Amino acid sequence: MAHFHPLTVKQIKSLTPSSVAITFSIPKDLLQTFYFVPGQYITIKKEVKGKELRRAYSISSSPKSDSITIGVKKIDGGGFSDYANTKLKEGDILEVMPPEGRFVFNTSSSAKNIAAIAAGSGITPIMSIAKTVLDSNADSKFVLVYGNKSYKETMFYTDLMKLQLEYANRFFVYFTNSQTKEENSLFGRIDVSTINYALKNKHKDVSFDGYYLCGPESLITLASNTLEENDVPKDKIHFELFTTTEIKEELPVTANGKTQISVVVDDEEFSLSMDKSEIVLDAVLKENIDAPYSCQGGVCSSCIARVTEGKAEMVKNQILTDGEIEEGLILTCQAHPTTPTLKIDFDDV
Repeated sequence: MAHFHPLTVKQIKSLTPSSVAITFSIPKDLLQTFYFVPGQYITIKKEVKGKELRRAYSISSSPKSDSITIGVKKIDGGGFSDYANTKLKEGDILEVMPPEGRFVFNTSSSAKNIAAIAAGSGITPIMSIAKTVLDSNADSKFVLVYGNKSYKETMFYTDLMKLQLEYANRFFVYFTNSQTKEENSLFGRIDVSTINYALKNKHKDVSFDGYYLCGPESLITLASNTLEENDVPKDKIHFELFTTTEIKEELPVTANGKTQISVVVDDEEFSLSMDKSEIVLDAVLKENIDAPYSCQGGVCSSCIARVTEGKAEMVKNQILTDGEIEEGLILTCQAHPTTPTLKIDFDDV
């Protein structure tokens, strides 16, 4: 089970009026612990106004760096992103969990052509993937379609322009601004025509090895459907949600009764009783059991556990494969029990 480590904030850089890049120093004795694959995220634990918050943020820096950088967009008034944008200072120490996540680009020395579609803060893991792709082989190409309200609200805009200069004829970015008409930018939200313009028109002769999508659920759905309509195999499409629809109202109204649940965390076993209509992770956390979690919205993969007895149904799943579900894995932040007894193991994943 992963644990939190105190890391010092090395640098805070303003990206837009409502977002910052935060760089953490990694002590030499923790370099291996915090080694990451491009696309992964870290989870930060911080008490804000007397409440412990855990938030997952994708890493934007290259794995070759001896530090870790994340992008944090201010979205929650009074929450961690608000604190990070207004009160966090260089030299502060935050509790950070080592990198994890399945939205990854596995580095290869051979040339790779990669396409990415992102919106808003979804650019964060794409930055790390792009740097790695371009740096791994002098013949690799990277094409990015990136949507925002305006250039002013575009996270990592300067870094993206630097990549264009550094990797001329290998890195191509198509900015799409929905609220302002600006030079060298498409106007409107990312749609089917935008994706086809970049991939089927401007780069129609490029054979892409993989497609990386990151942003809100609506974008992921649109981009995935467009790529599949263009006969892109599903195994080449990789995605990570940065927001998802609320699940609470989707719980089955017929899930009545109680479930006796047994939970294994860090080789310790705990027992509790919960309503079948309740979310497993919510019930576990109410008992002050230190189970792993981060987003609590089915967006990351921190809360995965294995069902060893009984059954649990997930209201929403965008992460686990059919094979993993058959093996008994569940996202505990999305699952509710359907049997009188349920045993889950956070260690056996």
